[in-house]
Amino acid sequence: MPGRVLSIQSHVAFGYVGGKAAVFPLQCLGYDVDVVNTVNFSNHSGYGRFGGSRATAAELSGIFQYMEQNGLLFPDRLLTGYIPGADAVSAVKELASKLRQKKPELVYLLDPVLGDAGRLYVAPDCVPIYRAALPLATIITPNWFEVEVLTEVQLADPASLRRALRVLHDDYHVPHVVISSIPLRRWLRAELPAHIRLPADAADADFLLCICSSAAGAPPDVHVQCVPCLPGYFSGVGDLFSALVLAHFEPLRAAAGEGTPLSCAVSQALTKTHAMLTLTHEHAQSLPEEERLPTDEELDAREPNRKIRRMRGRELRLIQGQDAIRGTKAVEFRQMVSWTDFWKA
Repeated sequence: MPGRVLSIQSHVAFGYVGGKAAVFPLQCLGYDVDVVNTVNFSNHSGYGRFGGSRATAAELSGIFQYMEQNGLLFPDRLLTGYIPGADAVSAVKELASKLRQKKPELVYLLDPVLGDAGRLYVAPDCVPIYRAALPLATIITPNWFEVEVLTEVQLADPASLRRALRVLHDDYHVPHVVISSIPLRRWLRAELPAHIRLPADAADADFLLCICSSAAGAPPDVHVQCVPCLPGYFSGVGDLFSALVLAHFEPLRAAAGEGTPLSCAVSQALTKTHAMLTLTHEHAQSLPEEERLPTDEELDAREPNRKIRRMRGRELRLIQGQDAIRGTKAVEFRQMVSWTDFWKA
């Protein structure tokens, strides 16, 4: 299955976000990866201090043009993440359209990096371009906030969740949708399949829900799993997760009682991502106290190095955890399970 992936997303000199969180895992799993950096920063923005450059639309288009002229643009799979600015998003969308026309079977995973927790990371004029790009994608991996932005449906109850997935499948013709993380609110946990339902005394904030939906079925096949939250702030998690979904997605895989091709890929991605987070958290906890001080906006503003030390200790431990990525080390398997009555009103 492994072939060639074109990865278009951010780059940092230090740490593991964007392409730095995606390319190495893809290579560990046997893929050749061609890399186009949309930004080139010193470190991720969570440190507070960072610097570097953002690629313009003209620069991105120039790279794509020279790759094509030299016969170097022939990916089997396309992965796109953070893209700075509407013009740059348009340039990447045009490339995705060209690749799709050239190779209809292209597997394109679009991670619509728009924002999180109610806040946009990008300019508002990027949103309609991302919406226009959705029909080009094979798989999308938005978080709950990005689903709300793309569909203009606020996720507040089971009916709104069903409506949002219908918009993505029916209006934007996305075959495979993965909502990478949804806070496990009371309205949501009450609807979960009985065999993964949490104890009544479990706090909502302690868990996230991952949902995937494949439109190959009628109605679409929905699978779900809960994962426990780990304390602290970690960057690059979504970038790693999306890369692993793409890496493990086998569109022609026979279900054989295991689920859909998408749910099998998401199970692998969820398992390995959570293993990496656990390893990173354990490392952070082993650091000296001054390197793992809790978040305090006032103290962090007064002493920037306080935040920098904390961020540095929470960089994903990809190199140390590569055996889990390759599947040569046993970790707890987190299988996506069928939500058979999801579409019942």
